[in-house]
Amino acid sequence: MTTTHSDKAIITCAITGVLTDPTQHHVPVTPEQLAREARRAVDAGAAVVHVHFRQQEAGKGHLPSWDPQVARDCVQAMREECPGLIINQTTGVVGPHYQGPLDCLRATRPEMAACNAGSLNYLKVRSNGTWAWPPMLFDNQPAKVKDFIDVMLATNTLPEFECFDVGIVRCVEMYVQTGMYTERLPEYNFVMGVESGMPADPDLLPILLKLKIKDAPWQATVIGRQEIWPVHQRVAELGGHLRTGLEDTFYLPDGSKATSNGPLIAQLAQVARDAGRSVASPQEARELLGLHAATA
Repeated sequence: MTTTHSDKAIITCAITGVLTDPTQHHVPVTPEQLAREARRAVDAGAAVVHVHFRQQEAGKGHLPSWDPQVARDCVQAMREECPGLIINQTTGVVGPHYQGPLDCLRATRPEMAACNAGSLNYLKVRSNGTWAWPPMLFDNQPAKVKDFIDVMLATNTLPEFECFDVGIVRCVEMYVQTGMYTERLPEYNFVMGVESGMPADPDLLPILLKLKIKDAPWQATVIGRQEIWPVHQRVAELGGHLRTGLEDTFYLPDGSKATSNGPLIAQLAQVARDAGRSVASPQEARELLGLHAATA
């Protein structure tokens, strides 16, 4: 990719998320459910599906899985239902033991994968002043980042550098300067709306664009309720790629609750068109991102 702006907007569907409870929300868990939701997303304009894998046993669908066979089954089902679909795989895991995500990358060889580019105190406070969950560190020290970069290189997977805070955006350039990442211009994902990270504020976007490497492609993940949609609109206007889905929000701009990924992606496609941009097909997205041709 050699330009900061394309009239084609690549739309990613964050199809399910890491811990969203399928008994409370309409998130897919099984390979068959993921395939159906992927079809809805692609039909609405998505070229990429960002996927988390869940445990498949009854009553365990709210818990993550790093079983390579589960990963293979889920990816195969989505690819068979949506030939040409670009898979963007999660790798996020807390703590020093992260062999599971590495094994899943080797098992599925996705075209793209999240590469969490720095650590974040992962915090949220309830309205009554108590922690929403025990305070925790989402640890992504440079050695861990390097391990993921190396496996992604071996599997021909494009790292999508997840940046949860301004300093993490700056770290990505350091990974390039030190030779940790040398393959091409890095792909940035500005994650906005995590309570203890960058806010979902459109005024922050020009600052982030000043801090990323010139000409490097970028998108924004915007987490929240219906207030996220003005941020998406500004992303589209500034030339970024777009992402939404049931991992990031349940709410459409009018405040109504989405019952599948389809309406969220359709709304994001309209955001792109409102900014004077067209929606990239999976093949066009591959060309923009420099990915290899679809094999299924």
